[in-house]
Amino acid sequence: MKETLNLRQIEAFKAVVEHGTVSQAAIVLGVSQPAVSKLLSHLETDTGLSLFDRVRGKLAPSVQGMRLYEEIDRVFSGLRQVEQAVESIRRDEQRTLNVGVLPALSGSFIRRVTMQFLKTHPDVRVSIQSRGSLFLADWLATRHIDVALVGSRVDNPYIDREPLFPYPLFCAMPVNHELTRKRVVRPRDLSGLPFVSFGADSQTHELVRQAFDEADAKLNVVLDTNTAPTACEFVAAGLGVSLIHPLFAEGLQSRLVLRRFDPELQFHFQLCRVHSSRNAALVETFVEEARNVAAQVSRELLKGQ
Repeated sequence: MKETLNLRQIEAFKAVVEHGTVSQAAIVLGVSQPAVSKLLSHLETDTGLSLFDRVRGKLAPSVQGMRLYEEIDRVFSGLRQVEQAVESIRRDEQRTLNVGVLPALSGSFIRRVTMQFLKTHPDVRVSIQSRGSLFLADWLATRHIDVALVGSRVDNPYIDREPLFPYPLFCAMPVNHELTRKRVVRPRDLSGLPFVSFGADSQTHELVRQAFDEADAKLNVVLDTNTAPTACEFVAAGLGVSLIHPLFAEGLQSRLVLRRFDPELQFHFQLCRVHSSRNAALVETFVEEARNVAAQVSRELLKGQ
């Protein structure tokens, strides 16, 4: 790298990626379009990277550009955590509960838990951050958050963990699918059918792939995604079937049908906190509400299964 990067170049690059055009980035940054273009040009020169491709006259982040953006976003997330820490210190952090939640649980589930918690602690300010499991585990271990709802892969000796909502994966399909007449679905039933999958690096995909391989069934992935709501929306729209944790189907009961899958592919989330938290009493109340809501959701989703 020829020159030291400056913050204004980084801000211009981040704004263009997030807002799609140089003109929109200029408006957000409060500068002219030529100024943004100049900053991008200097950034490419200083880094020696090709950060954008020109597609139909518009800038599109290149592979190198997206890799750089992901690192920048991670750094800015850390800065936002510092800002929140400063605010927490100013506002007497003892009455603030910082919650981290996996994106898959960031919808109605965390809303229900938090609303129940606030009924008994209306004076507490709750801050909810949604990130991936490894990010949340790091934040919990460094005490940036007080409690976290994460995936089952997290294994950190400084974190107390307990399973939350342990259930096998269920076969999800649109309401008019021919397999809805079955009470139990097996890999051979799904062999060759259009399948909506989670990302290849996910634990869910590993479980599904192993089950299909052992049954000598063909896994025909037509779409993969790293978010549960996206997978469920495509299944509900009729693109294909999927194997999901039943919690993902909450709120979609009228558009999705769940059927038990054999063999059982066990999956669970984890409810995590650290030893001797400064907000131990609040954390315990929140954890208890999470257990209660998980039990309620279990009964609601699996009624009649």
